[in-house]
Amino acid sequence: MANSAAHSLTIALAGNPNAGKTTLFNALTGLKQKVANYPGVTVERKTGRWQLNGNAADLIDLPGLYSLDATSLDEQIARSVITGEQKGVKRPDVVVAVVDATNLERNLYVVTQLFGFKIPVVVALTMIDVFEKLDHQINVEKLARMLKTPVVAINAKTGRGIKELAQEVRKASEQSDSKAPVFDDADETSGPHAKIFARYSFIAKAVQESTRHNDTSRLRISHKIDKILTHKFFGLLILVAVLLIVFQAIFSWATVPMDLLEQGFGGLSAVVKENMPPGILTDLISDGIIAGVGGVVVFLPQILLLFLFISILEDTGYMARAAFLMDKLMSKVGLHGKAFLPLVSSFACAIPGIMATRTIENRRDRFATIMVAPFMSCSARLPVYTLMIAAFFAGQTIFGFISVAAVLMLTMYALGIVVAVVVAFILKRTVLKAPPPPFLMELPDYRLPNLRTVLQNMLTRAWLFLKRAGTVILAISILLWALMYFPRDLAPTQPSASETAQTIEANGEPAPAEDVVKESEQLKHSFAGKLGHTIEPVIQPLGFDWKIGVALIASFAAREVLVSTLSIIYNVGKDADAESTTLVSALRDAKRDDGRPVWTPLTALTLMVFFVLAMQCMSTLAVVRRETNSWSWPLFMFGYMTVIAYAAAFLTYQGGRLLGYG
Repeated sequence: MANSAAHSLTIALAGNPNAGKTTLFNALTGLKQKVANYPGVTVERKTGRWQLNGNAADLIDLPGLYSLDATSLDEQIARSVITGEQKGVKRPDVVVAVVDATNLERNLYVVTQLFGFKIPVVVALTMIDVFEKLDHQINVEKLARMLKTPVVAINAKTGRGIKELAQEVRKASEQSDSKAPVFDDADETSGPHAKIFARYSFIAKAVQESTRHNDTSRLRISHKIDKILTHKFFGLLILVAVLLIVFQAIFSWATVPMDLLEQGFGGLSAVVKENMPPGILTDLISDGIIAGVGGVVVFLPQILLLFLFISILEDTGYMARAAFLMDKLMSKVGLHGKAFLPLVSSFACAIPGIMATRTIENRRDRFATIMVAPFMSCSARLPVYTLMIAAFFAGQTIFGFISVAAVLMLTMYALGIVVAVVVAFILKRTVLKAPPPPFLMELPDYRLPNLRTVLQNMLTRAWLFLKRAGTVILAISILLWALMYFPRDLAPTQPSASETAQTIEANGEPAPAEDVVKESEQLKHSFAGKLGHTIEPVIQPLGFDWKIGVALIASFAAREVLVSTLSIIYNVGKDADAESTTLVSALRDAKRDDGRPVWTPLTALTLMVFFVLAMQCMSTLAVVRRETNSWSWPLFMFGYMTVIAYAAAFLTYQGGRLLGYG
C-alpha cells in the first residue's frame, strides 16, 4: 500500500448523507473539481485535486450512504470503488470516513464496514462546532484508540483540522495494513445477524467511553422547530408558503437576466448578419448556431436560481422536512416524497426540475419522477395558451363574472397534474415496478447554510447543464434550422391573393413587407413545409392543417416557437408575439380551400390540450438523456407523451364536434 509519491495518491471520501461530506470535499478541493457519471450508470462521480502537504492527490467523493451492504445502486458504486472493481477508477489508497459528531452511533456503522476492506481509514469528525455548542464533550484521542484508527476533529467552514487531516492521510497511505477491528470473522454459526450485532456493540462501547452528553440539551431547538414545521397541517401551510416564495423569486428574478440574454443573442445574430455576406453560412451561424445556443443559455438564470434555493434548503435541513411532509401523499401514486420539489420546479421549467431529481436516491423513483415532470405546464407553454385564448376566448365570461381565460388556464395546469399522477401510478406498477421502499430519512439539525458550498453546487449544476445538454441541443437546433431553410430558391416570390387579403383585412393592417412574404413562402416550400403536408392526414382528425403541422414541427426546438412560426407562415413576420393583434386577426380570418375557417375555438382548445401533454421540447429530451445516461428513456418519453397528447387532442376535437361545437 505504500506510495513513494504523494501526487499518485487516490483518496476516497465516504460517509452518511448530511454528515458534511460535500462541505469537506469543497474545502479540500476548492475549484479543482470535475463532475461526471460513473460509466454505464446515472450515479454522479465527483472528483477533485487535494493539495496534500504540498503534493496533489486525487480525491473521490463517494455517494452518500448509510451502509455498504450494496442493496442500492449508490451502495454498489461505493463498494466497487473501494474494492477497485469500478471501471475507470483507481482503488483508493486511503478512505476518509466523514462522521457527524452529533450522530456518532449511526455514522460509525459505515466506518466499521470500511474496516473490513483492509484499507487504511482516517475518520474526519465533522459538525464538531455544533457538538461543542450543545455543551457535549468528546475525547478525540480516546475515540481514536478505541477505533484503532486516526480521528481528526474538522470544521470545514473555519479550516479547523484540515492540516491535521492531510498529515494523518499521508501517514495512513504509508502503512502496509490497517490495525482497525474487523468484523468479517464473527461466528457465522450464531446466525446472519451476528456481524451487525458485533458492530453495534463495539460502536456503543466506543461512544460511551469517549463522549459525555449534556442531558439538559436533549430537547434541542431543532426538535422544537420540528413540532411546527413537520406538523400535518401547519407544516404543509408553511411548505406551500416557502415554495411560493421560491418560485415567485425564480419567476421574477430570472426575468431580467433572461431578457438580457435573449437580447444579447439577438444582437449577436444581427451583428453576424451585418458583417458577413448574405448566404447559407451566415444564416447557419445566425439562425442555426447562435439561435440554438441562445435557446439553451436563456434557461440559465432559472437553473442558477433554482439550485441556489435547493442548496440553501438542503444545507439548512429544511429539504428533509419537506420530503417527510409530502411522502404520504406522493407515495399513494408510487412517487417518493423527494419528488415533490422537482415536480413543482417543473412549472417554471422542466429542465431544472428534472435536474433536481438528483436528490432522489432510488433509481426507479428518480426515473419515474423524470418521466412525468414535463407534464407540469412550464412557462414556455404560456405563449401558446395566451395566443389561443386571445384569439378565440378573450372577453368571455361564465356566470357574468368568471373569466373564461382564467378557467381555461387553470384547466390546462390541472390537466397536466392529473395526467402526471395517472402516468406515475402506471409506471411504478409496470416498467418501473419495484417494492415501495421504506421512507428512511434523517432529519438533520437546522444549520446556517455554507455560502461556499451553496455557490459551488449552483455553479457546478449550471456548467453541467451548458456542457452536456448544450451539445445535443445545438445539434438538434441546426437540424431544425436546416429543415426550415432548405431547399432554397424553389418558392414563388409572392403570396397568393387570398393569403395577402387575410393579413390586410383585419383592422386595416398594411400588406406584409416583401421580406416577410419571402420568409413565409420559403417556409412553405422547405423540407419542414413538405413534412407538414406529409403529416397533414395524421393531424387532420385533430382539426389541424399542414400549416399547424409545420408549427408543431418547429415548436420542437422550443414550445414558444409555435407563435413565431405561425407568424411567419401567416405573413405577419417572425417578431410578432402571442398578444399581436395582427397575428390574432390572421388566425381568425384564415380559411381552408373550401372556404371553411382553419381556426375555431374548438381547434384552439384542441391545440392547447395537445401542448399540455406533448413532448415538444428538445432541451428537455437532451437533459433527460444526460440524467438517465441513455437514449432509450428520452425516446420512450417522447413516444408515450406524443401518444397521450394525440389521444387527448383527438377526443377533445371529435368530442366537441359531436356536441355541435365544430
